[in-house]
Amino acid sequence: MRPRSPGLLLLLLWGLQAESQEEVRAMVGSDVRLRCIYPEGNSFDLNDLYVYWQISVAGKGNADSVVTYHLSGNSSAGYGDNHYKDRAQLSLDSMKRGDFSLHLRNVTPQDEQRFNCLVFRKSLELEKILEVAVTLHVAANYSMPVVSGPSQDEELTFTCTSTNGYPRPNVYWINKTDNSVLDGALQNSTVSLNARGLYDVVSVLRIRRTPRVNVGCCIENVLLHQNLTSGQTETLTGAKESITEDPVDGSHGGEHQPVLSVLVVLAVIVALALATGWLCRSRCPPRSYTGAQLARPELALAEHV
Repeated sequence: MRPRSPGLLLLLLWGLQAESQEEVRAMVGSDVRLRCIYPEGNSFDLNDLYVYWQISVAGKGNADSVVTYHLSGNSSAGYGDNHYKDRAQLSLDSMKRGDFSLHLRNVTPQDEQRFNCLVFRKSLELEKILEVAVTLHVAANYSMPVVSGPSQDEELTFTCTSTNGYPRPNVYWINKTDNSVLDGALQNSTVSLNARGLYDVVSVLRIRRTPRVNVGCCIENVLLHQNLTSGQTETLTGAKESITEDPVDGSHGGEHQPVLSVLVVLAVIVALALATGWLCRSRCPPRSYTGAQLARPELALAEHV
């Protein structure tokens, strides 16, 4: 019997239902193993096997794309979709033991697919002996969000940025005083795919002016059960200058001398002042300027803005 071409055999595979299913997670850039193992642990002759790994092509109805395959009579596996060339591998030694798992290198966001493993035996008139569906979920960590601002106008504007994450995130702004979530209507978030197929986030928060603002930006990666939060605390206060006078403190030494002694001392001082032109500077403390005094900050916002 001549080996059938991959395209002809695919015509026979359409419409088949998976006998078992599982889900796998992998980080972008990592390697992953998609399991497809014959349950009874038999040994197999590679010349008697047709092994296919394939995915459904979005937007093409029932059309499937071959990731990699092994045909009866071949000494190696071939590739169907160029996206998986040199990245998708089958182990010939493992297949002899009934392990038809796919080894996928350098995972990309485009690999988030449902992969189907199909195994047929030539000696059984291409009877299907194994079918496994594996759904691959792909994830990438977002960068720690960076919050800038605020710009101060009629309202306060904060901007949060985070890059190179997957899948698409949830974006929240929170009041860090009580960790409550701010009204989504106050934010405008833009999530876009970059050249690597990963998501970048820019979120702008606009809130009314308050004396003290303590807000945080939260990027949630649902697949990784991960929340990345960074924040910004801003105190908006007016400056108030105050000039104080040092009061004459009655606790200085010599202030409790008898009145006569005081008069005598004063008379001596006046006499010296007339002689030297210096008048009472050592006993008259000048006014002292204490500088700008910050107004007492009000409590941080504790309710939704």
